Amino acid sequence: MGFRSLRDCCRALQKDGQLIEIDHPIDPHLEIAEVQRRLFRAGGPAVLFTRPKGSAFPVLINLYGTQARIERIFADTFERVKRLVELKIDPSRAAQKPWRYWRAPLDALSMLPKRVSRGAVMAHETSISKLPGVVGWPGDGGPFVTLPAVYTEDPEAPSPKRSNLGMYRVQLSGNDYETDQEIGLHYQLHRGIGVHHTAALRRGEPLKVAVFIGGSPAMAPSAVMPLPEGLPELTFAGVLAGHRIPMIRRPGRPSIYADADFVIEGTVLPGATKPEGPFGDHLGYYARQHDFPLMRVDHVWHREGAIWPVTVVGRPPQEDTLFGWLVHELTGPVIPTVLPGVHSVHAVDASGVHPLLLAVGSERYLPWRASDRPAELLTQASAILGQGQLSLAKYLFIVAAGDAPGIDAHDVEAIFSHLLARADWRRDLHFHTETTIDTLDYSGSGLNVGSKLVIAARGPAIRELPHERPSGISLPDGFADPQVCLPGVIAIRGPSIEPKPTLAFDPRREQDAAIWQSTAAAPWAADLERLTAAIHEQHPLRSWPLIVVVDDPAFTAASLANFLWVTFTRSNPAADVHGVDATIHQKHWGCRGPLVIDARLKPHHAPPVEEDPAVTEAVDSLCVRGGPLARILAHA
Repeated sequence: MGFRSLRDCCRALQKDGQLIEIDHPIDPHLEIAEVQRRLFRAGGPAVLFTRPKGSAFPVLINLYGTQARIERIFADTFERVKRLVELKIDPSRAAQKPWRYWRAPLDALSMLPKRVSRGAVMAHETSISKLPGVVGWPGDGGPFVTLPAVYTEDPEAPSPKRSNLGMYRVQLSGNDYETDQEIGLHYQLHRGIGVHHTAALRRGEPLKVAVFIGGSPAMAPSAVMPLPEGLPELTFAGVLAGHRIPMIRRPGRPSIYADADFVIEGTVLPGATKPEGPFGDHLGYYARQHDFPLMRVDHVWHREGAIWPVTVVGRPPQEDTLFGWLVHELTGPVIPTVLPGVHSVHAVDASGVHPLLLAVGSERYLPWRASDRPAELLTQASAILGQGQLSLAKYLFIVAAGDAPGIDAHDVEAIFSHLLARADWRRDLHFHTETTIDTLDYSGSGLNVGSKLVIAARGPAIRELPHERPSGISLPDGFADPQVCLPGVIAIRGPSIEPKPTLAFDPRREQDAAIWQSTAAAPWAADLERLTAAIHEQHPLRSWPLIVVVDDPAFTAASLANFLWVTFTRSNPAADVHGVDATIHQKHWGCRGPLVIDARLKPHHAPPVEEDPAVTEAVDSLCVRGGPLARILAHA
């Protein structure tokens, strides 16, 4: 059965050669994070640092760093979860193939949390300042818990059966937090904790919170599973862990996960907020400092031999990329049952997940009528954008499966080529303005405020996609260096926009907030007007359906990942999508010539995360021959 503790998991991985203990002292401030990033890039082992500076608790990194290791960790339960998902999709399979599903009733029992009176986690108490203070990026506001499972119960009927488990970042110190007394709790739109917090505020009560760290390796991935509202993540954790999750029930307090390595227990008082952040986040940029809920710390519990698990986020791919892979492997087949007609949906990790969704749908409405006009695709696009965290998408590209049998949303290059060959820019662009976007995305006009663009394409190809860089291109002043990114996609350097993004930009200041909110009328939009006006009917760029204006075309075109990251993290559709020979018909915007996206860095954007050269040099010194990290990172 599955592992009940990190210690058991570490022993098994060490026996398999997939975990190495390092007894050399290492600094939780930036050094551990630098090592984690290198380990992930190298496909290296998990590492247990037994002597982190400033703390007596060992630090575990890169636990979920490879697909093979995730499959090893969940070897006893992975296929069982898949089979339960199959029965969810089609219960009749149990009768058709009883030999495959005979364990399903037993596995389903593990979904029920188990009530216990005591547990290993309450063996000892400590304080926040004694925990490993891991800082991931130089601009971070302090140390954070990066693999938490934040637990709340419905204030109306508190119980593990009416609970939420989510991975919301937790700032342990820094800013204005009182040492050992206060921590920051950052949660975003469309998170279950918000429902519980709203209920507590409605009752005029504090929200009781417990932050679980460690325990079964199933807890962290379960906290990010996109489950229907009302289905507790603890149920999924039980199936993935292979046993019922033991919860210590206590009157008047939230239940506590008995097998956790650590539990931080506390309350969020009504209206209590303090500045949280900055934090180098998974889009590859800093999340700026904003006011978020303040959690008063009541207790910090830990088990004997507790281990502190850590991950590091930043520009994808990182370790959390494999959480996305795990989610897709286990829940991807459910999509057609939740979204009728939709074959596949892909939140593109290289673009930062939420900035770009790719989807393959169906066109079944009028089978007797030959048509190239999207119909059912638009219905499906609306359904996709109405689903939980999928609603945070900025760009959604959707194509019809019938036009290319076998096409899959996870084949990014194929989707782009298919769509760009068919899209009619006069008709197939559908904007949603003044709506919600990801909290971590600063391309919009305010916190959580931006726009969306759905591009739906069906029918036969209407254009051949150019592949080769055109010669003899005449461009307006300030534009230069065209580079081919993909068939039909070309990047061009645009005039540099000043000032560049910095952490000094503070949207809480009136002046900076005004800059952020005025992006649609920003002076840099005039650059794009000059470019689009110059691309006449005979211009060499006229045949390229998508033009991206960037700061560094060579970098953008160097890889598919670079193109996706630059284009979709640095643009807000309503403000930054332009077009050659633009038209407006019945309030519908389109263009007869190429679509042009302004993906330059702008003053209101957050700055990209960058490593500290001094820390890089310090970690390099640990990797030289004879150094403590030489055997695992010498060539990383």
